[in-house]
Amino acid sequence: MTMIKMPKRYPELANPQMRPRFTGVPTFFRLPLSEDLAGLDIGIIGVPYDGGVTNRPGARHGPREVRNQSSLMRVFNEGTGVAPFLGRRVADLGDCWIEQPYALEGAHAEIAEFFHAVKAAEVTTLAVGGDHSISLPILRAVAAKGPLGMVHIDAHCDTGDDYLGSRFHHGAPFRRAVEENLLDPRRVIQIGIRGTVNDPRMWAFSRESGMRVLPMDEFHDEGWRFALAEAKRVIGEAPAYLSFDIDSLDPVYAPGTGTPETGGISTIEAMRLLRGLTGCRFVGADLVEVSPPFDQGGITAFHGAAILFELLCLLAAAEGDVQRPGAGAA
Repeated sequence: MTMIKMPKRYPELANPQMRPRFTGVPTFFRLPLSEDLAGLDIGIIGVPYDGGVTNRPGARHGPREVRNQSSLMRVFNEGTGVAPFLGRRVADLGDCWIEQPYALEGAHAEIAEFFHAVKAAEVTTLAVGGDHSISLPILRAVAAKGPLGMVHIDAHCDTGDDYLGSRFHHGAPFRRAVEENLLDPRRVIQIGIRGTVNDPRMWAFSRESGMRVLPMDEFHDEGWRFALAEAKRVIGEAPAYLSFDIDSLDPVYAPGTGTPETGGISTIEAMRLLRGLTGCRFVGADLVEVSPPFDQGGITAFHGAAILFELLCLLAAAEGDVQRPGAGAA
């Protein structure tokens, strides 16, 4: 492909990821935008859908703002040494846009169909929501061959049941996933759970089904290293999924979300926890619940983009040997 503007002094600028970060059309990490699955290893997919929210909407705008903020990310993870774009073919696959967004279960079927198509091409998926209800249809594709383990980082267990006539809202995806044999609850850990509830048994399904629930109080008392050790113990060495709800972070770091809960995880704790999971057999991941209308100065979308980069590094490392250059890019 011929470029209109060719670099004259700095040949590395032929790579859009190396150009000044305020330039270019926003894509995830300034990657090529493609709907062609051929030859890809990892596809990053926006899922701009928030038809499953129970209170504050706006997460449908999350993928666009995370794309914008992801321009601030570079190409090398100094914390783990992983360079996810070296040796891995990664692209922004655009959005899984919904043709009929007002029919919740139909919208979920559209999402599942999209992700089935991507998985059929043997491309690992990294999704950006959207509300947390999207994790269920994604798992219908990713876990089609058998139940997975899961590291779930969130303020809420999201294992509720019927709410105002729906069993498929953003507070229930993982109960439905267990019922559909997409998740093995004995290999699921839920980290950072906190906040108020209207029913003391709101999240009883998690514990009664065998999930390891690690509340925020325990996380705070024992520390991120303990949470990391528990996560590795629970998921073991078998394939697992990773779902990161931005409301797991304390609202001082992530005000732009639909259901904030005070007293959450700090960004450095989240980073250390995720980086410690390098080498686990993650076969897919998602970042959800970034709601730009409630954000302040783009801080939530920025932290979402930083978390997304960590998730990408985990997926890249999970596919086998990954390049770890000796020095980072400028």
